[in-house]
Amino acid sequence: MKLVRYGAIGQERPGLIDKSGQLRDLSAYVKDLDGEAYSPASLAKLAAIDPASLPAVNGKPRLGAPVTGISKFVAIGLNYSDHAKETGNAIPSEPIFFLKANTALSGPNDPVEKPRGSTKLDWEVEIAAIIGSTAKYVSESDALNHVAGYCVCNDVSERNFQIERLGQWTKGKSHDTFGPVGPWLVTKDEIPDVQKLSMWLDVNGKRRQTGSTATMIFSMAKCISYVSQFMTLRPGDIVTTGTPPGVGTGMKPPQFLNVGDVVTLGIEALGEQRQEIIAA
Repeated sequence: MKLVRYGAIGQERPGLIDKSGQLRDLSAYVKDLDGEAYSPASLAKLAAIDPASLPAVNGKPRLGAPVTGISKFVAIGLNYSDHAKETGNAIPSEPIFFLKANTALSGPNDPVEKPRGSTKLDWEVEIAAIIGSTAKYVSESDALNHVAGYCVCNDVSERNFQIERLGQWTKGKSHDTFGPVGPWLVTKDEIPDVQKLSMWLDVNGKRRQTGSTATMIFSMAKCISYVSQFMTLRPGDIVTTGTPPGVGTGMKPPQFLNVGDVVTLGIEALGEQRQEIIAA
């Protein structure tokens, strides 16, 4: 299933995309797409619905992030060897992770704000998992059983804030709109191998990132298992898992985003995003 939340900010409704690409309303079956809606039992009930029986939604409404009410937004850093190299960092011996503020979460095509004082606004195409059942001290072999599905994520980053302003990475990763997720959640049963998906990102129509989840240093299962050793992952939580090479800070000379720039990105089988940069 491809599950979506659509409508104006703060007024999103649950929906699904049928096999023809038609958006259909799920409001009669679920109030919203939160952690409870992504539990195994809830997903089984939704999967049993005949999409043709659901009301079709006309037009092209705004799409919000495909999950709401999250308890945390976890991100893995330096998880592609070529990306670690381009940023001058050693390949990590175990996953590096940090938290993005929950308020960074935004829709896949919503504008991205350039923060006040920003000088090094950067892009990162990533694959994210949304948790479907509580994960605490889970094994790598069991980790994906706790996943509801997968999404595209742009881990928007302000490198000056992240690296040069002292403290942890969080301050460079958490501005409002720095977490576009979607356009939809694709349930894990539709992804035969999460480690074999191509990914890309363009800035103003020029290709900047080309990669594959096959080159992740730590697999999706490893990332989820690892994070669960340090904190409990609850249904609805997002774990985004790092980016391939081609970020602005790794270019020679470095290049960063400015107001008016347009970023487009996508992952095989998971859909595409588009964001215009605006002033905060």
